[in-house]
Amino acid sequence: MSTLNDLILDIRERQRIKPSPKNEPAATWTGRDHHEGRISDSLTIIFRTAGCWWGKIGGCSMCGFVYDRANTPPSISDLEAQYEKALSRADRLDSFMLKIFTSGSFMDEKEISEEARKRLLRKMAEDNRISKVIVETRPEFVTEDVLKKCTEILGEKPFEIAMGLETSSDNIRARSINKGFTFASFEKAVLAAKEAKVTVKAYLLLKPPFLSEREAMEDIIKTIDDIADRVQTVSINLCNVQRGTLVEHLWERNQYRPPWLWSIVEILKKGKEKYPELVITSDPVGAGSKRGPHNCSKCSREIADLIRNFSLTQDTGVFDKADCECKGLWKTVLELDDRSFGSPIID
Repeated sequence: MSTLNDLILDIRERQRIKPSPKNEPAATWTGRDHHEGRISDSLTIIFRTAGCWWGKIGGCSMCGFVYDRANTPPSISDLEAQYEKALSRADRLDSFMLKIFTSGSFMDEKEISEEARKRLLRKMAEDNRISKVIVETRPEFVTEDVLKKCTEILGEKPFEIAMGLETSSDNIRARSINKGFTFASFEKAVLAAKEAKVTVKAYLLLKPPFLSEREAMEDIIKTIDDIADRVQTVSINLCNVQRGTLVEHLWERNQYRPPWLWSIVEILKKGKEKYPELVITSDPVGAGSKRGPHNCSKCSREIADLIRNFSLTQDTGVFDKADCECKGLWKTVLELDDRSFGSPIID
């Protein structure tokens, strides 16, 4: 019998990975983020590495980032060159947070060797403009020993690990997302971070496949309850339709619709009201497009801007006047979507 991972792997193997320079990052951009009660500039780097080990053998149902990997593993000098090219984007910034992504795990030594990690962290430590370093990793690579080695290099510079927990439900994580680890593994990583005095950001996923809109909302709200005392930041990703994924496979057959923006607005309001000290953010990537989270064509852009504004300010008051005639349709979807087995009622 085929498994969910078998289906995802079959889709992966039919995709072509375009050759790309190993000395250039997959992507880099500047932005703004909430940091210690204020708005800070940030620089995000997606290193082009050998790729996520889990993604290469199947991986997550919504993730197309695995196709950003290098065709052959980059050398240490390649990674250093990627870093320097990315840092040039921050030439005009006096101070910024540095967010490191690899389309996998920064702490996976098969993806970034220990020596490469040391060299890159030394560069970050020596750059006085960098106010904080955030790295993305799967929880199985987080140990007290690795964290200690990182913090010793960075010194007093704040260090944070970001993990894609997606949901506190092992059932949803396995059957809808195919994430490949358990909540217990995440908890173990959180404890290691606490011992090392490293902060934690948890990425959650709103509306993975096979969940109705209502079920997806309830899952995120419950997950925030389950992790609010364990992490310092919750970042809620709104599922979008990336190429070469199971989500795209379903979407093309009218069996999946990305989440409504009204859903994340409601989640952010409830979460912040219940946990005012917890930083809760969301960046609605692709908002307003058919492949991205959306309401109707009239309000999607405006509501997405309010979501980004809230993420910077943590002020739910930005939503006070948010309204549109499509809000009534969204409420109807919450009532009827369970009966449509995940297929969009209307779009």
